[in-house]
Amino acid sequence: MTAAEMARLKETALAEAQTAADAAALEAVRIRYLGRHGLLPQIMKGLRDVPAAERAAVGQGANALKQELTAALERRKAALGAAAPAAAPAFDFSLPGRWRGLGSIHPISQVIREVARIFGRLGFTVADGPDVETRYHNFEALNTPEHHPSLSAQDTFWLETGECLRTQTSPVQIRVMERQPPPVRIITPGRCYRRDKTDATHSANFHQVEGLYVDRDVSMADLKGVLAYFAREMMGPGVGVRFRPHFFPFTEPSVECDFSCHVCGGKGCRVCKNSGWIEIAGAGMVDPRVFAKVGYDPEAVTGYAFGMGVERIAMIKYGVGDIRAFYESDARFLRQFA
Repeated sequence: MTAAEMARLKETALAEAQTAADAAALEAVRIRYLGRHGLLPQIMKGLRDVPAAERAAVGQGANALKQELTAALERRKAALGAAAPAAAPAFDFSLPGRWRGLGSIHPISQVIREVARIFGRLGFTVADGPDVETRYHNFEALNTPEHHPSLSAQDTFWLETGECLRTQTSPVQIRVMERQPPPVRIITPGRCYRRDKTDATHSANFHQVEGLYVDRDVSMADLKGVLAYFAREMMGPGVGVRFRPHFFPFTEPSVECDFSCHVCGGKGCRVCKNSGWIEIAGAGMVDPRVFAKVGYDPEAVTGYAFGMGVERIAMIKYGVGDIRAFYESDARFLRQFA
């Protein structure tokens, strides 16, 4: 490397820096001349091989090239930055917000809450109990004998421990009466389990709301008045009730309670199967043997109990034709109840 060659190299390097088209080309010029393995470091390493007469001029030329090329690179970088269009901001704060929508309460939960509000106005409180129950609380204490079909493995989910998944929420009533004396005025909403084949009106998993009122001089007339009030509040002011004789092991006498059809006003339609009535609840006066099981004096107190399916009320109230829609549907089905 001679002094003349160094001068030509300087001229070439500065020209390349001044004509670089973009930042990438400018960086390539810097690496080619000033990088760790660039031309200028190689020249500095090879100064010992330059003839003594040329060595000082070549060294001075190399230092001048480094300073002037560095300055030229900075100037070109600034010029390219000034000429480039302004980069878009990472986030445009003027854009409207993204509305993700609010969730809603499931229709089953809506019905349970509405039932609790209605009975709450009549002085009933909500009681809860375990889903896994003992044979005693689920059957024996409710006056259900050992030979009753509901104790079979075909009707009830039995566990290896000898316990079962509760078939109704009535065991909660037993547990409440075991730990407190009369008066008792409760409703017991919750999940129940039976070995039913799933179809449009049956499910192995479903919900019930049961009620219990125990005090002195409680009568069937009190039961009818409470259910009539509930019918009007839940289904509409023109809805009436009727009782039909029935049998349940834990009530005596026992009745089925029907509500007049709120859709057709009792004239007959598809919802009520042209009968004018819709079966809603089972009810009756608590059997004295149930009172004896929990330590109540059957001669001193009386009471009534009732139970109804939450899904059934929801299907009738909202016009849902298949119980599976409550469990197998997606957000499009649930959104209509928001």
